[in-house]
Amino acid sequence: MRAAALYSAAGSLLLTSLAAAPAGGAPDVPGTAELRGTAVAAARARAAGIDFGKCSAGQDAAGSMRCGTVSVPLDYAHPHGEQIKLTVSRVPATHKDPRNSKRKVPRQGALVYNPGGPGASGMNFPLVGALPEWKQIAAAYDLVGYAPRGVERSAPLSCLDPKHFFEAPTQSPAHPSERYKQQHIARAKAYAHGCAERSGSKLRFYNSLNNARDLDVLRAALGENRLTFMGASYGTYFGAVYATLFPSHVRRMVLDSAVDPSPEKVWYRNNLDQSAAFEDRWADFREWIARHDDVYRLGDTAAKVQRSYDTARDRLATKAAGAKVGPGQLQSAFLSAGYYDDFWPSRAQALSAYLKGDAKPLLKLATPSPETAADAENSGAVYTAVECNDAAWPTDWKVWDRDNTRLARVAPFETWDNAWMNLPCAYWPAPRQQPLDVRTGPGELPQVLILAAERDAATPYAGALEMQRRLSGSALVTERDAGTHGIGGGANTCVNGHLDAYLLVGRLPGRRASCAPHPEPKPEAPAGRAGKQPLRDSPKGKTA
Repeated sequence: MRAAALYSAAGSLLLTSLAAAPAGGAPDVPGTAELRGTAVAAARARAAGIDFGKCSAGQDAAGSMRCGTVSVPLDYAHPHGEQIKLTVSRVPATHKDPRNSKRKVPRQGALVYNPGGPGASGMNFPLVGALPEWKQIAAAYDLVGYAPRGVERSAPLSCLDPKHFFEAPTQSPAHPSERYKQQHIARAKAYAHGCAERSGSKLRFYNSLNNARDLDVLRAALGENRLTFMGASYGTYFGAVYATLFPSHVRRMVLDSAVDPSPEKVWYRNNLDQSAAFEDRWADFREWIARHDDVYRLGDTAAKVQRSYDTARDRLATKAAGAKVGPGQLQSAFLSAGYYDDFWPSRAQALSAYLKGDAKPLLKLATPSPETAADAENSGAVYTAVECNDAAWPTDWKVWDRDNTRLARVAPFETWDNAWMNLPCAYWPAPRQQPLDVRTGPGELPQVLILAAERDAATPYAGALEMQRRLSGSALVTERDAGTHGIGGGANTCVNGHLDAYLLVGRLPGRRASCAPHPEPKPEAPAGRAGKQPLRDSPKGKTA
């Protein structure tokens, strides 16, 4: 999850009882047609399979990954109507035990992964099998990634010309003026209009319910009777939706950095909770910098580090670095440090250098890249469409203004930028849905493993607790006093031990388990693992 979502009454209502609705249920039950349509599409996909072949140029330098497509209905209420193709990637199970070269590991099926977003692609996921943390899992599972509907080549969405996506330099006031607010209201309206203009009546079909249905069709196309799935961030939300809709189709499920699935939180309230959590994580980062004042000279207390940051922001507001990096780009670069502490050294180094007169490190980190504009615009469009379609957001600007003004008084770092990113949902032209009440009873669903970092800002820890309450029999593994967003297969060997035990032998640690935090980054170390983990959705790609 990257922020929040939206709207109301005209959308098709999906009742909690839908998960148990029979294929031949009464035609007037909301969602029954889509349930039947999913069964039709899944049967068709199972018969067709996926013709895996060579991936596109540059996608698989190692040559081990294969790519293909699976067709899904645009509208599951009409499964024989318009079809869209989702791109899929796979690396077959290696069968090689990394701890015993003489042992051949039996295949357990396909492990399907989604990195979140909404709007992130999992196409590179199968390549993680080459990493030490993943070799045991890669020995037993075909690693499968895919681009969800709307993402990349999977019926791509767009809301504006990518040439205009990276506006720079931009401002980023923690307490915006009335004029600034009115400018962003106008931009939000224009953006929402652009989404509708470019997608027309198809726009409404990009939502979490259809993402869950697509996942079931993918399961069938892979020849799997039951799904083994790992989702991170937003991937935990529609993974939980899938578990509620299709509990008997689940084999094993890992939900890493869980979104709060409460219908009343999806998505507006989740967004406010996220902004509050980013303030806490921003404080963690400042305290880390202060402990290493001998290296960065940005202040020996968190308050002094904040003043250094404010000084840089004020200078950039007066004169952008390299004519491209203003306060908005500075904030975006430092927001990523709220997601991943392996980014802390490079951000601290860049801030320190800039205040000493060297802007090059900051320019390297924060200058928008024209080469990535098309992908970033597409990701932002999918993010907006899915979350705006999913639920009801306030349509009265006064509500947004009241809630975000209050929150910004105590959590100024991310609050208003988060609001601007999601504001198009206040003016969304497509009908909105009522969120599914994610919930399973005892014995309805195989036990699910939930992973969470205690100080995760993007998906606050309370969401993991709520997810566990709603998925009966699930287990929660917590990385204490840590805030990395997406912890499975990462730097914590304790977390990885629980992940391996669950995926390889189905063993859970009981209802609750905890792991000590992974080591903090060294002050002079490079970003390191940032390029090593394609398992996490990137920070917000859409610039306000």
